[in-house]
Amino acid sequence: MKHHLKRQLRRLATERPYQIIAGSAAALVLAGGAGAALTTDDAPARTENTASVADLGSRLGDTASRSEARIAVPVPSASPSASPSASPRPSASASPSAKAADPDTTRKAKPKPPSRKVLDYDYQAQTTYYYCGPAAVRNALSATGIERSQDTLAAALGTTEMGTNSAEDTTRVLNQQVKGDPYRTRMIPGAATRAQIDQLQADVVRAVSNDRAVVANIAGDATDTNGGWHSFPGGHYIAVVGYQSDGRTVRIADSADPSLPAYWVTTIDLANWMATRGYSA
Repeated sequence: MKHHLKRQLRRLATERPYQIIAGSAAALVLAGGAGAALTTDDAPARTENTASVADLGSRLGDTASRSEARIAVPVPSASPSASPSASPRPSASASPSAKAADPDTTRKAKPKPPSRKVLDYDYQAQTTYYYCGPAAVRNALSATGIERSQDTLAAALGTTEMGTNSAEDTTRVLNQQVKGDPYRTRMIPGAATRAQIDQLQADVVRAVSNDRAVVANIAGDATDTNGGWHSFPGGHYIAVVGYQSDGRTVRIADSADPSLPAYWVTTIDLANWMATRGYSA
């Protein structure tokens, strides 16, 4: 019986922790049974058995305490909040630099025109003495890449041996050829005023900056910046194909004399040259 009890206790001591409590109970039952059985034996035997049971009970208690301690230690479990890949949700008080930039709703300023520009155009002298109107329109159109013959334009302008009537005709035909009807007629019915000179300067800069030449209907005399004298008492048409000094001086393409196809005049002189007439810009 004693050897059987020791084997039982050794087995219980090696059981898994969760079986300790059941094993302890079994050991107490066995110990109680052994004590009852030993009551019929002599006293020394009871004392030895009682001591053995008490000693084993104490060991069982120590074993149970260690096992319970092992069971009480929680095993760390993986959780979404402990995952290294988890990132904190951004707070509502994010710094201004983290916010998306507001779209720029400010209207951008239009680029300033260059202070000087001369168009690339194809020059032709007028083919008849009264074709200055068709030739000027033709030279102006060539700056926009449009090629038309002087005869074709003369028919559209209504040109006769008396010439071309007015700047209203050149504006009309230019708009027939250039997409968008960009041309407008400006008349200078008398001596040019300061406001009309400023308007002419602005019109030339705007047109040439947009790759369009201006056609002017002139009459009388003018002197270019090199001192050359140009006289058309009966009237004449010329093309303005460039400017410099922000439009205070303009480049003239003149179909009258192929030996002097182009020259510069001041905007003030050109405005006075057009007095009682006008221009298409």
